[in-house]
Amino acid sequence: MTLPSYTTTIINAIYFIAAILFIWGLKRMSSPRTARNGIVWAGAGMAAAIIATFFLPGIHNLGWMLGAIIVGVGLSWWVGRRVPMTAMPQMVALFNGMGGGAAAAIGAVELIRLNMALAAATLVPNTYPIQPEAWAKAAAVPTLSPVEQVLAYIGVLIGAVSLTGSLIAFAKLQGWMDKRFVFPLQRWVNLVIFAAAVVCGVLALIAGLEGHAFAWGLLVAFLGLTLVFGIAMTLPIGGADMPVVISMYNAFTGLAVAFEGFVLQNEAMIIAGMVVGAAGTLLTQLMAKAMNRSLGNVLFGNFGAGGAGTQQQEIAGALKPIDAADAAVMMAYAERVAIVPGYGMAVAQAQHKVWEFARLLIERGVKVTFAIHPVAGRMPGHMNVLLAEAGVPYDLIADMDDINPQFPNIDVALVIGANDVVNPSARTDKGSPIYGMPILDVAKAKNVIVIKRGRGKGFAGIENALFYADNTRMLYGDGQAMAGELVAGLKTLDA
Repeated sequence: MTLPSYTTTIINAIYFIAAILFIWGLKRMSSPRTARNGIVWAGAGMAAAIIATFFLPGIHNLGWMLGAIIVGVGLSWWVGRRVPMTAMPQMVALFNGMGGGAAAAIGAVELIRLNMALAAATLVPNTYPIQPEAWAKAAAVPTLSPVEQVLAYIGVLIGAVSLTGSLIAFAKLQGWMDKRFVFPLQRWVNLVIFAAAVVCGVLALIAGLEGHAFAWGLLVAFLGLTLVFGIAMTLPIGGADMPVVISMYNAFTGLAVAFEGFVLQNEAMIIAGMVVGAAGTLLTQLMAKAMNRSLGNVLFGNFGAGGAGTQQQEIAGALKPIDAADAAVMMAYAERVAIVPGYGMAVAQAQHKVWEFARLLIERGVKVTFAIHPVAGRMPGHMNVLLAEAGVPYDLIADMDDINPQFPNIDVALVIGANDVVNPSARTDKGSPIYGMPILDVAKAKNVIVIKRGRGKGFAGIENALFYADNTRMLYGDGQAMAGELVAGLKTLDA
C-alpha cells in the first residue's frame, strides 16, 4: 500500500505530541497525589507513538509486531494485577531489565544486518553456500553511518548491562540468591571483563568503519562479555543499596533506548529514552546523596561493601525490652507520635496493621506522622508506595528534611523495620561505614520504641547506637504480629 507523501510529517507530529505527554506525565508523577494521573498521560503518549509507528514507510512484519504487543501487554497486565505492593521493587527491576534487553537486541540486530551487508559487498558470493538472492538482498541493506555504528555499540553495551544487572537485582530482591557475593580481586576481574568487552566492540567497530565485514566471533564475544559484566557488576551489591542500583539501571535503559533511537532514526525512541535516562540519572544522584556517596563511587566503586568497615566508638548502655501492652499505653497517652517504616515492615507486610494502629491513635487525639527516609526500602519511594497501598493519607507522610527538626518535640517515635537510616553513628562515629549518611534524627525524640525481629545488625554490619540509648525500648517480634498486638493493646484501653 502506497502511503501519502505527508504521512511522515503526520507521524513526526504525533511523536512530538507523545513527547509532550511523556514530559507532562513525568511532571505529574512527582507528587503522590497526581502520580496515577501522570501514569495515564504518559501511557497515552506511548500508545500514540506505538500506533504511529505502524504507519512508518518500510515497516514490515506487522503480524509479529502485533503478536509481540499482545503478548507483552497481556503478561504485564497479569503480573501487575498479581504482584503485591511489597514485591514492587522486584517487578520494577524485572521490567526495567526487559527494556534494556530490548534496546540491546535492537542494536545487535542492526549490527548483524550491517555485517551481512558488508560481507555481501566485499566477498565473492559463489564461494559460500548461500543463495545469490540472499547476498543481493544483504547487499541492498543500507549501511550505518560511522556515528550510528558507534551509538549502536554503546547502546548494546549499556542495554546488555542493564538487562543482566537488573535480573540479578530481581533475584536478590526476590530472595533467590545471597544479597552480596564477594570474592578476592573482584574489582579487577570485573575490570578485565569490561575491558575485554570494549576491545571486542572496538575491533568490530573499526572493521565496520573501514567497510570490512568483522568476524562473527567478535560480535558474539562482545555481546556475551557485556551480559557477563552486568552480572559481575551487580553481584557484590547488597540489598541496602538497591534504591541506587534500580535507579542507575533505569538510567542505563533510557540511554540505551535513546542511542538505538538514533540508529533507527526514530524520534519517539530518542525522546522517550532521553527523558527516562535524564530522570534516572537525576534520581541516581539524589539516592547517592541520600546515602552520602558520590555518583562516581556508585558507578565504579564497590558500593554495597559497607560491612567491611568497623566501628571505632564503643556503644554504652544496654538493650531494654518492652512488651506490646506497655508500648501501646505509652503511645496512647502521647501528644505526638512519629512512625518510621523500613524494609522490615515490607518483609513483614505489616503496613495495613501499622495504619490500623495509627488510625486508632488519631481517634484518641494523638497527632501521628509517618517519617520517610529517601532510601528506606529497596527502591526509591518504596515506603511511600506501601503506605499508599495501605491507605495512609499523603498529608500524614513527611520526608526526612521536614520531619528531622520536629523530632525533639515528638513524644514517641515508633521504628518498624528501619535500621541503618536511624543509626546515630552516621553522625558521631567517623570509623563507621555509614558515617556521613543523612539519617532520621529519631534519637532526639523523647521516647523511642523499636520493633525488631531479633538482635541482628543492619546491612552495614554494625550495631545501631539508637537501640542502646536511654530513651529507647525494644519490642521484639515479627512486625505484623507486633503491630497487631499494639492494636489489641489500644482496643483494651478503650474497652
